[in-house]
Amino acid sequence: MNAEKKKSAKKVALAYSGGLDTSVIIPWLKENYGCEVVAVAVDVGQAEETDGLEAKARKTGAVDFHLIDAREEFARDFVFPVLKAGAIYERDYLLGTAIARPLIAHKQVEIALATGCDALSHGCTGKGNDQVRFELAYSTLAPELRIIAPWREWTIRSREDAIDYAKARGIPVPVTKKDLYSRDRNLWHISHEGGPLEEPGFEPEESMFKLTTDPEKAPDKPERVTIGFVKGIPVSVNGETLSPATLIEKLNVLGGRHGVGRVDVVENRLIGIKSRGVYETPGGTILVQAVKALESLTLDRDAMHEKERLAIRYAELVYYGQWYSPLKEALDSFMDKLAENVTGEATIKLFKGTATVIGRTSPYALYSHKLASFDMTGYTPQDAEGFIRLFGLPTMGRKRLSASPLPAVVAGEG
Repeated sequence: MNAEKKKSAKKVALAYSGGLDTSVIIPWLKENYGCEVVAVAVDVGQAEETDGLEAKARKTGAVDFHLIDAREEFARDFVFPVLKAGAIYERDYLLGTAIARPLIAHKQVEIALATGCDALSHGCTGKGNDQVRFELAYSTLAPELRIIAPWREWTIRSREDAIDYAKARGIPVPVTKKDLYSRDRNLWHISHEGGPLEEPGFEPEESMFKLTTDPEKAPDKPERVTIGFVKGIPVSVNGETLSPATLIEKLNVLGGRHGVGRVDVVENRLIGIKSRGVYETPGGTILVQAVKALESLTLDRDAMHEKERLAIRYAELVYYGQWYSPLKEALDSFMDKLAENVTGEATIKLFKGTATVIGRTSPYALYSHKLASFDMTGYTPQDAEGFIRLFGLPTMGRKRLSASPLPAVVAGEG
């Protein structure tokens, strides 16, 4: 690294988790940039993973450490809007990691500006999505700060190399060469990647899972849970009003006990690489089923179908790291408008890895028992005859056209 580059950063705010990557980045930054490092950890529901972080960060060379409790903000302002939008990436991924990155980046930028940092750094690899998510947020929130991405600069090429780097400097890390899983945990989920999972035919080991019971060993008796919603936002569990973070935590326990929320997916990363991830999202899986059930009562057909179409685009924006984009802001307004009447309750049965809707009620239900029943009172079935004729006109016209063969075309000369 040339001298000019070494002088380009004097104080760096690092998004710090205490995992393998960020544990070795602190000494690497000091060795290669000669800079001070401010470690910024944002608690979005990592549970015990935040224990002892300050001591570890300072021991490895950080001059300052900040731990920010953002659990309620994460649930309220990041998770719930995605839930309301029905955003699921490629049918299965509930976007747990993608949702957290813009919030972590935002808090990191706040600390960087408050402590006089001239650069930002993260531990994302050069192959992943997170580098895009962090750096798009940085560029939006603090474009004047330099971005340092060690995985795009250093000579470390694998997690094994990183473990060796840490060992040579006496840095304790939470992984070994026998347990190479890369995990990301927050209120919404825990992800498992790397190690043996890089072989897509490998069946995940039961010992890998952290939040969910093996469905085969889950209770033999189902459990019912009722979720209350106001304008598309969950507010209660079994009649008890809870804060956003507490509500998710409670459903994680209930769903995890019954083995709910496991998915094993091969997804398309933004940069074009396919990757495999195994996700545990017990509470999120329950909430997705519940809000869909309530929407089936309260949204009209056209609104529901358009929402489903735009939910795919919304999921892409979140997955691609475009949280602070004008388009996402506009889609949030659309989703808020549709959710105005998504109020009521949905009951879910949890059993052996499944979360099944068994009931839903709403004061704004568009469902009419009288119209839906087989009783024809108040309904004129003869009206359907004209409707069917009009609805089928395009198809019938096309059929008549195909029944009359066109005259043969004789090819001319020249």
